[in-house]
Formats: sequence, C-alpha cells, structure tokens
Amino acid sequence: MAKLTKQAFVEALKEMSLLEIKELVDGLKEEFGIDPTAVAVAAGPVAGAAAAEEKTEFDVILKSFGDKKIEVIKVMRAVTGLGLVEAKALVETADAKIKEKAKKEEAEKIKADFEAAGATVAIV
Repeated sequence: MAKLTKQAFVEALKEMSLLEIKELVDGLKEEFGIDPTAVAVAAGPVAGAAAAEEKTEFDVILKSFGDKKIEVIKVMRAVTGLGLVEAKALVETADAKIKEKAKKEEAEKIKADFEAAGATVAIV
C-alpha cells in the first residue's frame, strides 16, 4: 500500500462530509486508542501562550476623561499632534484609540501622562 501524504490526506478531508469525518475520528479512537480532539485542545493553549509572550505592539485606548476634561484634551493634543477641535472630539469618543501599534515603553508613558491628567486609559 502506498504511503498517504499529508497533502493528500487534507485534500481527502476537504471532500468528506461532516458525518464521514466523525466516522473517521471514531475509527481512529477505536483503532489506535487516541482522541484527535484531545490533542487539538491540549495544543491550543500552548500556541496562545506563545503568541501572548511575543506581543511587542500595543494600542492605547482612552476609556474615560474623568473630572479634568480640559487637562486630558491638552495631553491628547501633545501626544497626537491634533488640533483643539479634533482632540476634544477624540476625548469625548467612547473607547477612543489614542495610539496604535506603540512599543510597550511608549504605551506606558502615554498611559501615565493621561492618568496624571485624570483620565482612565487601557493598553491592549
């Protein structure tokens, strides 16, 4: 019997119905005593943890401007370089993105500046 390549196996799966794939999985469980779904579930969190460690770019989001709206607008203008009207509109926007794809140090500095002015900021 010729060896089945990964490519050929994937192509065969694409042509199967869901019922046929379920029967295949059941057959693997019965023949080899393995559960392919358990392997996929176990591998999922490991891949997710590695991706979380590698994150180097962050978005800084203004959650609320607090009690000192004018101070927050001043900080917004300094950080973004926007004019007064644009900065005010952005501050008044719910969950406004202040900065996208910022390095961690830059995001932390921006957050500290806004929090010093009384705003609530999140880094995602």
